[in-house]
Amino acid sequence: MTVQNLPPELNHPFFKKVQKQFDSISGLISLDHNIRTRLRQPYRMFSVSIPIRLDNGQVRLFHGYRVHHNDTLGPCKGGTRFSPDVSVGEVSALAMLMTWKCALVGLPLGGSKGGVACDPYIRSRNELQRITRRYTSEIINFIGPEIDSPGPDMGTDEQVMAWMMDTYSRHKGGTVNSVVTGKPIAIGGSLCRRDATGMGVVFTIEEAASKLKLKLDKDCRVIVQGSGNVGGVAARILHSIGCKVVAMNDISGTIYNEKGLDVNDVLDYLQEHRTLANYSKGELINKETFFSLDCEVLILAATENQLTLDLAKKIKCRIIAEGANSPTTQDADDFLSKERPDIFIIPDILCNAGGVTVSYFEWVQGLQNFFWSEHEIREKLKQIMTKAFNEIYRTAQKKEFPMRTAALATGIEKVGSAMLLRGLFP
Repeated sequence: MTVQNLPPELNHPFFKKVQKQFDSISGLISLDHNIRTRLRQPYRMFSVSIPIRLDNGQVRLFHGYRVHHNDTLGPCKGGTRFSPDVSVGEVSALAMLMTWKCALVGLPLGGSKGGVACDPYIRSRNELQRITRRYTSEIINFIGPEIDSPGPDMGTDEQVMAWMMDTYSRHKGGTVNSVVTGKPIAIGGSLCRRDATGMGVVFTIEEAASKLKLKLDKDCRVIVQGSGNVGGVAARILHSIGCKVVAMNDISGTIYNEKGLDVNDVLDYLQEHRTLANYSKGELINKETFFSLDCEVLILAATENQLTLDLAKKIKCRIIAEGANSPTTQDADDFLSKERPDIFIIPDILCNAGGVTVSYFEWVQGLQNFFWSEHEIREKLKQIMTKAFNEIYRTAQKKEFPMRTAALATGIEKVGSAMLLRGLFP
C-alpha cells in the first residue's frame, strides 16, 4: 500500500498510534486496498474560532474542533470534550476509534468526536455557557439527528448537552431532542445514560470472568483507576454484587484498604470534597504501588496512555478492563500480548461501548418521542454488550488473535463490507 503523507493537523502522536493500529489490522484481514485508503483519515474535519466575552469584560479566543471519521453505517456519533489539550489530531483519533466501536456492537452509526481547547474547571458557569453556545453555533450546519449527534465527554456533562440542544433548537425554530445525547432526563435524556459506560464495563467483566471460571465474590479483589462516571459506577456495581474493591484512584491520588473499601462511602466523600487525598479510611499510595497490587480485576477508567510498559511489568491481575479510551500504551500492549497471555484484556472499544450504546438508545427515543423504562434499557444494554463480547471472543479463539485484535478486526471488517456495498460516489 502506498502510504500518503498526513495533513499537518493530523501529525499527532495519538492519531498516528491509532492509524498505525488500523494499518496493522487492515493487513491482517486483507482489507480492500481502496477501502483502506479511505478509512486511514477522517472524511471531515472542522476547526472553528470561538470568541467569548469573559466575566471580567475581556474577550478571549478559544479553538474548537469537530471531526467526522466515517458515516457509512449511519449518522456520526461521538463525544464533545472540554480540555486544554484538545486538538484536531486527538479528536480525529477518537473519532476513528468511535467508528470501530459503533460497528463492533452493531449500532447503525459512524464515528465522530469534537471539543474545545479550554479548562472547564477554571471557567464560571456563564463563561462555559457562552463557550458551548458559540461552539454549537459555529458547527451547527454539520450536526443534527441525521448528520452527527454529539454527546458528553471529558470536561462536559448533562448541562453542556442541554445548552447545545437548546442552541441548535433555537436556530432550527423548534425543539430538536435528538440532536445531542447525554441530556438531563427532564428534557429528553435517557434513563441510565450517566451510568451506561460503567454498567457496560461490568457486563464485559462478568463475561470475561465466566470464561476464566472466576467468581465475582468476596475473594475477587478489584482495583480501579478513575472514580468518575466510568470507574466509580463500575466500582459501585462490583461492590454491590460482593466483590472486594481494595483500591480506588482519582486525579489527586490513590487510596488502598486491604480489607476492602466501602465504595459508596468513598464516592460520597469524593462528591463532597472533590478529592480523595484526605480520605481517612484508606492508605494513600502512589501510582507504581497501585499497579503492583495483587488483584483479580484491574479497571482502567482514567485517561489515555496510563498503563505504560514499566507499569505493565508490575501488574498482578487476571482481567484488565479498559474503561477509558486507549489507556494502554502500544509498548505495554505488545508486552502483555507476548509475555502475559494469562491476563485477559477487555479492549477499550468493547469494554467502554456501553456509553455509546445507551446514547444510541437516547437518540432513538428522541426520534420516536417514546421513552423506555430503566429495566428495558439495562436489559437491552446487557444483551448488546454480551452479544458483542461473545462474537469477539469466538473470533479471538478461532483465529488465535488477542482480544484487541479480534475487536478491531470485527469493527473494521463490518465498516469495510458496508463501504464495498455502497460503492464510491461519484
